[in-house]
Order: sequence, then structure tokens, then C-alpha cells
Amino acid sequence: MSDDLPKLRMAGAHAAEPEPGAREAASFRIGSVNYLNAAPLTRGLTGQVIFTTPAQLAEMLRRDELDAALVSLTEVLLHDRYDILNGVAIASLGEVYSVLLAHKKPLAEAREIFCDPASLTSVNLLKVLLAERGLQPEFKPLADYAAAAEKDFVLLIGDRAIEFQRAPHAHEIFDLGHAWTELTNLPFVYAVWALRRGVENRTLRRELRDAKNFGLESLEAIIETRAEFDADFRRDYFEWHIHFHLGEDEKRAIAKFCELLRKHRLGPVFEPNFVS
Repeated sequence: MSDDLPKLRMAGAHAAEPEPGAREAASFRIGSVNYLNAAPLTRGLTGQVIFTTPAQLAEMLRRDELDAALVSLTEVLLHDRYDILNGVAIASLGEVYSVLLAHKKPLAEAREIFCDPASLTSVNLLKVLLAERGLQPEFKPLADYAAAAEKDFVLLIGDRAIEFQRAPHAHEIFDLGHAWTELTNLPFVYAVWALRRGVENRTLRRELRDAKNFGLESLEAIIETRAEFDADFRRDYFEWHIHFHLGEDEKRAIAKFCELLRKHRLGPVFEPNFVS
């Protein structure tokens, strides 16, 4: 990446150290998750970006405290107030590894499932996957991550899910990405850039796409320098488990998810609007 590229700077709350080769743009209020899987989409957004959980990002978007957020797909589908940035997502085709239901008993015996409080889309995805099997357990918030290992059924996402799966545990793992692809033969989209409607954001859209390109071009540096887990795992995770495209297959997957959300009365569900 050329040293003469200007610096990218975005407004928000947690200031990050400038990355070599990052570029400058007008200031916008941007939010993202601070998970490993978001790193390639946010590495170029140096300066001040709000990093918090998917659930908190959704609340901030609803209060118009953000202009854009890398937010759970469900937030966009269940609220008719956002546009989706075309071409950019966090998705998987098959095993995702970082979105899972850990269970000590067979799925058919599930009566209550404790859910990661950070999750939005994953809860609805699990509801759909289980409803397709004729199962409708009760979903409860997980009060304490330390208690996850004690639960018979627990849904975890992001780095917490990776940590759980890599540590000794007595559970079987129901990988939601694998289960979705097995059901539909499609990828699954977990998160998208949601853009607040009514705000002029042409520059923002361009810079978010540029940030993705920068992140993918510097993926090797992300693998080598991120602190989460170990480099071998980070390489395997980025190369085999997740991708960052939002193309026709991913849009078909979103349409299928909408169909199943409606089928199992998990709506109202609004048609997504993609903007370039």
C-alpha cells in the first residue's frame, strides 16, 4: 500500500491508532462490533469509531446516534428505517465457527436456551433452524458468560463463541452457519453496514467500501498482528469460515431468511433496500 495515501478518519467514540495506508474522509458517526470477524471491514476506519455489541449498536441506530453501523442483519430486516450498503457483509458458507449452539442434550430435548445478550441475528437464525425441525424452546438471556459451561443449551457468538469452542467443554456444537447451508444450500449473512435513511451519505458509502478493500488487501497484516487467539487460527478463520462479500448468492440467502422469518411469525419483516 503506497505511503503517499492520505489518512482515513471517522468520528465516533473509541479512538484507534492510525493504520499505515488508511485514507481520510468527512466525519460520520460510525459503529461496529469489536470482534475478530469485523477487523477487515474496520481496520481502515482509523480515528474514532464506536465499538460495542450488536445489540447496543442496534439501539444506537434506533436513537439516530449513528449514521452507519456494522449491525446484525435482523436489525435491518425488522425495522424499515435503514438501507444496506451493497457489496459488503460478514457472511459464511458452511461452518462459521463463531456462531454456535452448545448443547449437552439432544436438540429435540431443548426446553430453554440461554442466549448471548450481544446477539440479535443469531437468535432469530436459531429460532428458524429449530422451528424447521418442529422445535420451539423458550429463549432466555444468558446473565453471565462464566455460567455458559453450566447450561444444557447456550447460544454464543463472536469471540466468546470461539473461546468456548477452543476451550475444554462437555457440549456438542451445533454450528449455525453449517446448519443453515445444510438447510438451504446458501451462505448466511450475519452483519451488514446499515445506513440511516435521510442522511446524505454518498461519501460515507464510498469510504466504507474503500475500507473493506483496504482490509482485504492487508488481511495478512491482520492475521499476523491481531491479538485474538493465535495466528494459525486467525488464518484458518479468515480463509475458511467467513467472507465479506454481499453478492447475488448472499442476497438470495437474505431473501430466504426473510421467507422463513415470516413463515415462523418472527416478523414483521421488511424487504431490504441495497444502495451502492
